Amino acid sequence: MAQPRSGPARNVPRTESNKRQGHSRLTSLNPDNLIEIDHVTFGYDASRTILNDVTLSFERGKVTSLLGGSGCGKTTLLRLIGGLAQANQGRVIFDGEVIDTRDAEQLLRLRRRMGMLFQFGALFTDLTVFDNVAFPLREHTDLDEALIRDIVLMKLNAVGLRGAADLRIAEVSGGMARRIALARAIALDPQLIMYDEPFAGLDLISMGVAANLIRTLNDATGSTSLVVSHDVPECMAISDHVILMAPGGRIVAQGPPRELMDSTDAEVRQFVRGEPDGPVKFHYPARPLAEDFGLATERA
Repeated sequence: MAQPRSGPARNVPRTESNKRQGHSRLTSLNPDNLIEIDHVTFGYDASRTILNDVTLSFERGKVTSLLGGSGCGKTTLLRLIGGLAQANQGRVIFDGEVIDTRDAEQLLRLRRRMGMLFQFGALFTDLTVFDNVAFPLREHTDLDEALIRDIVLMKLNAVGLRGAADLRIAEVSGGMARRIALARAIALDPQLIMYDEPFAGLDLISMGVAANLIRTLNDATGSTSLVVSHDVPECMAISDHVILMAPGGRIVAQGPPRELMDSTDAEVRQFVRGEPDGPVKFHYPARPLAEDFGLATERA
């Protein structure tokens, strides 16, 4: 995989042809990569930059985990790849094609090749388990109901919930809901599956089940998986490649799981081992405590 590169973020010129089409077909920087993040800078407003000149790549057919503390830009990367936000500078390339959020036709076409497991499932509570999984098939295909039924039951069987097809969402546990959401995410046999905190709120057994499912489904379908998580052991166990991020989208380290676990870098060791003391500080930057107490005394 490509290593992070430094240098100023840059805008990509849009030719007249690109303006008309809304996107361009490119030769990937590396044909082995499904996704390229090319010198991307992004912030939701001018006051805070979340990603600053980030360059990453995600290899086809692999499970890649994005690890890091809250606010470092992990979920933002998923949003950029899914076309839910547009990079302020740089390019997000999916299978050789620059993603352009202004091109609705392109977004619809590319999203059919993507599956997304949201952090809290985002299931339709007024639908049954079956109808939740059937939803993308009914929305994006012209398949008849008999074939949809077979596909839905097959996907539910893959996550161990074929017997729960007729239940309402209110009748299932949190771990089951996460598996139902996964079945829905793979309903269209996506080329890319993105997982946003798939282990959050799960007990240890459900967490292990979810981790095994991610690995098994990736290998069985030949898809590419991106996992955003804080859970180091699960990600290290199932990933081919791990990327450790810090605030500002800074890439602290990346490589095979064993390489990061054996790292002697203080920041990497602190995160992967959960050590309380190290380069990552507990306290948000502030004035010396004595100054604040002094101000309080003066005001009194």
